[in-house]
Amino acid sequence: MNKRSKKVENDVSEVLNYVTEMNNDKPVTRAVMPTALNLDSFLSQPARVLATNSYLQRQEQRESNARSYPRRLPFALKRGQGIFVEDTQQQIFIDCLAAAGTLALGHSHADVTAALIEAVQSEVPMQTLDLMTPVKDQFMTLLLDLLPGNMAENARIQMCSPCGSDAVEAALKLAKIATGRRSVLAFSGAYHGMTHGALAMMGNLGPKSALSMTGADVQIMPFPYAPRCPYGLGETGIKASLYQLETMLTDPESGVAKPAAIIVEAVQGEAGSLPADPSWLRGLRDITKRHGIVLIIDEIQAGMGRTGKVFAFEHADIEPDVIVVSKALGGGQPLAAIVYHSDFDKWNPGAHAGTFRGNQLAMASGMVVMRHLAENQLHLHAGAMGAKLKHDLEAIDSDVIGDVRGRGLMLGIEIVDPNGERDVLGNLPQDGERAKEIQQAALRRGLIIELGGRFGSTIRMLPPLIIQSEEIDVVVAILTDAINSVAT
Repeated sequence: MNKRSKKVENDVSEVLNYVTEMNNDKPVTRAVMPTALNLDSFLSQPARVLATNSYLQRQEQRESNARSYPRRLPFALKRGQGIFVEDTQQQIFIDCLAAAGTLALGHSHADVTAALIEAVQSEVPMQTLDLMTPVKDQFMTLLLDLLPGNMAENARIQMCSPCGSDAVEAALKLAKIATGRRSVLAFSGAYHGMTHGALAMMGNLGPKSALSMTGADVQIMPFPYAPRCPYGLGETGIKASLYQLETMLTDPESGVAKPAAIIVEAVQGEAGSLPADPSWLRGLRDITKRHGIVLIIDEIQAGMGRTGKVFAFEHADIEPDVIVVSKALGGGQPLAAIVYHSDFDKWNPGAHAGTFRGNQLAMASGMVVMRHLAENQLHLHAGAMGAKLKHDLEAIDSDVIGDVRGRGLMLGIEIVDPNGERDVLGNLPQDGERAKEIQQAALRRGLIIELGGRFGSTIRMLPPLIIQSEEIDVVVAILTDAINSVAT
């Protein structure tokens, strides 16, 4: 927005903020202009008060018991700008959750707003099923252009219903149709969505247990994160994992049928920002190629620049068969898709559909994110800011921090019990209760963070990719203070 347009907008806002009472006995009053949401206004605020209000009360009365975030983040949000949000009590927070990583460009980004307005004013149909539009044509072109190497030459795109879970379901169906096999391999700690099929591949037993799901066609394998290696071997566990998988696939007595697909996150998000070792991903790619197994990489949370690469699997220099994308793909609007090699394009017409797969607003706003990645190298900025954030978090001197991990701006801080007994690898026990206390202490100081990992013991950092160095300094200072306040 240019200076003249900004001035006109401010003048109009000032006029509209005058409230004239019709009763002549009452004076004309002037409403206060909204506070700009920035670092200065954030730092000028006192400690936040986390108290119930009418919005939260009505939410509790009306919304399903399945609601989760309001139980940990008890506020009602009114505005957002950049990395900042303001609640209905005029309290400003730094948002290091960003709708679980969805808001790559932060809140109310000017380019996203302009793209949405332009799309609406163009009178393009808002929903078009899988009919073509100029918006969709541009969207698919930009998405293919983001693929590394020569992947775009043989790629196909399947637009899905507007959530990552549906895209995961599409990927699984595609793999089973293409191979004629029915089983799937997934990994401990995995999160691929909340639909019935995706739950079978989830590491967390909580959501699955209520459904008595055994996942008969899903085999869960250990995820070999070295510091907490499930084999108790540390770095050697990476080779052990690949050896176990190779043996299972070649041993006629293994009891496990060859799967249609292996699905994996290059960085496990809900498990606590666990990065897959690049050599392990390369080994996984080699095994799946040799055995004719479809390799599906779930990029729903890690993709679109968050880890410092456009796609997180690029850290391992591999090319998967299927990529699952959502969240930041829609620029803040709901959108999901799979991108896969044309060799697997065995769908029959209508074999996977969805009413809202032609969401034109999401494609318009999603193109803004993709242009920022392609033209402004947003992923490199995310990588640089992530490196700074990780370095500064590692410098926090506290015996309750067991591990700082992740890639780019997808980081986790594992909280441990300093008085507990160490395991065979020297790790202290994970402490979910202390992590909850730190989360609440940070929230009172104005910082929104999420928890994940085993026992909810990992503080998760998913700030918008536009976060700046001076904002990271404030985030780390707040988190340090919060950790110290509950460490003893």
